[in-house]
Amino acid sequence: QVQLVESGGGLVRAGGSLRLSCAASGRTFSSSAMGWFRQPPGKEREFVATINWNGISPYYANSVKGRFTVSRDNAKNTVYLQMNSLKPEDTAVYYCAAEGKHSYSGNLFLTTQEYDYWGQGTQVTVSS
Repeated sequence: QVQLVESGGGLVRAGGSLRLSCAASGRTFSSSAMGWFRQPPGKEREFVATINWNGISPYYANSVKGRFTVSRDNAKNTVYLQMNSLKPEDTAVYYCAAEGKHSYSGNLFLTTQEYDYWGQGTQVTVSS
């Protein structure tokens, strides 16, 4: 059974930092693109960042570019999201996702429909 488990969320003041982790089990995703999405209160889930199988050329939403960094450790089957200079508008439930249909792809996967596996989410709250 495939599982993605996020951790590292919490409450932080504006300007602070958090590091989210997403550990996968049940299959290896070392050849798969991984993504981070978030769902603010009362809004739809939105794209945050994606990283392809080899970690080269990650891609970010404009709203987080320059503040967030996505990375991965394929040996640990884990992907990370380092979030710096957090703002109240970053408050959301953060989800990691794995794209399971393509191996060693150089394509960008930016929509929820393109991802096959999802974690349960971790809450990030940024106070002003």
